[in-house]
Amino acid sequence: MSDAADRDVVVVGGGPAGCAAAVFAARDGLDVTVFDRGRSSLARCAHLENYPGFPAGIDVGTLADLMRAQAERADCTVVADLVESVARSGVDGDGGAAARFVVTPREGDPVTARRVIAATRYGGEYLRGLDDEDAMFEVHDHGGERQEHFDREYADRDGTTPVDGLYVASPSDADRQAVTAAGRGARVGKRVVADARVDDGWWPAAAERVDWVRREAELDDEWADRGRWGEWVDAEHADGPVDPDSERFARVREAAVDAARSAYVDADEEAARAAAGHRALAAHLDPEAVVDAHGADALLDAMDDEAVAAYAAGDGPNAGPVEEGTR
Repeated sequence: MSDAADRDVVVVGGGPAGCAAAVFAARDGLDVTVFDRGRSSLARCAHLENYPGFPAGIDVGTLADLMRAQAERADCTVVADLVESVARSGVDGDGGAAARFVVTPREGDPVTARRVIAATRYGGEYLRGLDDEDAMFEVHDHGGERQEHFDREYADRDGTTPVDGLYVASPSDADRQAVTAAGRGARVGKRVVADARVDDGWWPAAAERVDWVRREAELDDEWADRGRWGEWVDAEHADGPVDPDSERFARVREAAVDAARSAYVDADEEAARAAAGHRALAAHLDPEAVVDAHGADALLDAMDDEAVAAYAAGDGPNAGPVEEGTR
């Protein structure tokens, strides 16, 4: 087996926590695979009434589809398979591209990864052997029977664990609502991004990142100059642990400037992204609900006249063969 990892990050679990962690990691350029067996604890809900952004609530099937679509749009690979084990690779994973873990799914081939994020609500059997079992698991008495469960308090608040490269985004008892589970996943994803940057030569204070998209118009004229951004990085980290005159500092400075400048978009790009977001959301909506919400007249007004005429004439995308003389 090659020392190089197949994936930067493998996420086990495709619920709110897993998808949030995966999106944050992938948006920073990490190669992410999500293993989702399709039985998230979210599926036990009939309807979500308290997830922000959905005034009348949302059915769990649609939310799951939207989360998966967002992960895939961020360039995550989503695999419908159950992970049976995560084992140490036996390779020294001190930085670089070395694989720390071998992830073995039930049906597919094993995958090596530099980092693993455990994001399953129930069970943790696939993690056995990575650390002392007394530390990772806790015993409960249930109906007179001894039962062992993964300890939800094993990881720190940011998901880090005593096992280098292993993170836990699984919802704790404090994160049992879907929205708080997503928040935990986002927090863990940000930690993974920062740690990956540190492996790449960044120092911790420089590695922290806010993932947002801002309006270019908010910038003063002086910030149009790339050099001004470099001065900002120098000022922020002049007293840091890395010599400002070193090659390492210069490389991180350029990467930090690129990341900061890429967060700003002009008005045209802002409009294009808004339109793309609307289309992506609309693709998951029931057509009848869209008609009810907007009215047929509004939808017809929004359509191209030629498209309406073609549809009326039987040339729409779902039109079948038309017999001679029926038009």
